[in-house]
Amino acid sequence: MSRVEDRLAIIEVCTRMGWHADQREWDRLRTIFSDTVTLDYTSLNGGEPAALTPEQIVGAWSVVLGGFDATQHLITNHLVAVDGDTAVCTASFQATHRLANPFGSPLWTLGGTYRFDLVRADGDWRISGVVMTATWADGNKDLMALAAGTS
Repeated sequence: MSRVEDRLAIIEVCTRMGWHADQREWDRLRTIFSDTVTLDYTSLNGGEPAALTPEQIVGAWSVVLGGFDATQHLITNHLVAVDGDTAVCTASFQATHRLANPFGSPLWTLGGTYRFDLVRADGDWRISGVVMTATWADGNKDLMALAAGTS
């Protein structure tokens, strides 16, 4: 694969993370991850990064994101660095979550950056790590708990 083909394939797989989640294509979402993925959402939720399987990620996201009426994850401004069979892609994101509820705004929008760590496996790029750094939010953050059924 050429350097340009690698960069395009990496941008595609990173974009697919948001697309498949928003379209509720859980089986397709599972295929973009390596066997173990380190997820770091500590800028939003605190705690520690977690090493998860694709099945664990999809299981959790299908409950939380699937609980919304709609979500839209826009991932853009990709910067890609390839080093053999590993790569890092940093990108900006904006994630809008919609859930009708009688006690507040139906929207919560979050913005910031993603850092994707990737590995090449069987000729395809797979995400092996995600660091989400939230830098701003607007709207009703309580929607996350409502969508997950924890409030």
